[in-house]
Amino acid sequence: MAAHGNARQDPERHERHGDVPHHPAAGRTAPPAPVIAGLLLAAGGGRRLGGRPKALLPYRGRPLVENAVRVLREAGCGPLHVVLGASAAEVRERADLSGCVVSDNPDWAEGMGSSLRVGLASLAGTGADAALVSLVDQPGIGPEAVARVRLAYRSPASLVAAAYDGERGHPVLFGSDRWPDIMATATGDKGARVHVAAHAGELTLIECGDVAEAFDIDTPPDLARLA
Repeated sequence: MAAHGNARQDPERHERHGDVPHHPAAGRTAPPAPVIAGLLLAAGGGRRLGGRPKALLPYRGRPLVENAVRVLREAGCGPLHVVLGASAAEVRERADLSGCVVSDNPDWAEGMGSSLRVGLASLAGTGADAALVSLVDQPGIGPEAVARVRLAYRSPASLVAAAYDGERGHPVLFGSDRWPDIMATATGDKGARVHVAAHAGELTLIECGDVAEAFDIDTPPDLARLA
C-alpha cells in the first residue's frame, strides 16, 4: 500500500502515462491586441508660410512628414496611413513613406475635415479598431505622448485626446464605431470638433504636457522651431 501511495505522488509517472494535471487556465488564449492605426494628416499647403507645403518643410535634414511617420511608428501604431494634398506628387518623390498607405486628397484646400474624411475612408476594411490621428506640423509631440493616447484605447467606442495643461490637443484617438459620424460631420477646418463637442462627456483626456509641446508650424516665425 505504501508503494501505491508514493506512485500517486510521482509527477514523472503522470507524464509517462499521459496523465497531465488539469489547470483551469490551460488552453486559454489571450485576447488579440487592438489594432490602432496611425492616421497622419499631411495635406496642408502652408498658406501662411508663403505656400510651402508643410509635409516638405525641412526638419533634421529630411522632410517634416518623415518625422511624423516615425513618431507614429515608434509609438506602436500600425498600420500607418498618410493623407497628402498640396504638392502630393513632390512629397511622394522626396519623402520616404515606405510602409505607409498613402492617399491623396484632391480637396485639401477645403480644410482639415476633407483630409480626415479621406483618411478614415482609407482605413475602411483594414480591421483597425481605432484611428490615432496626428498632424504633420507638430514636431514637438513625440512617441511618448502618442503612446500614452494609444494605450488609453478601451473599445471601438473610445474617444481619447492628448491634453496639455488640461487643454485638449492632438493626437486624438477615434474608435472605429465613431468613424461614420465623424466622416459625416467633418467639414472645413473643424475636423472632428463637431463630433467631439457632441460627445464631450465621453472624451478621455490624457495629460501629455510633461513630455511634449503642442505647438504648430503655421507662420514664418514658427520655422525657427524646426532648427
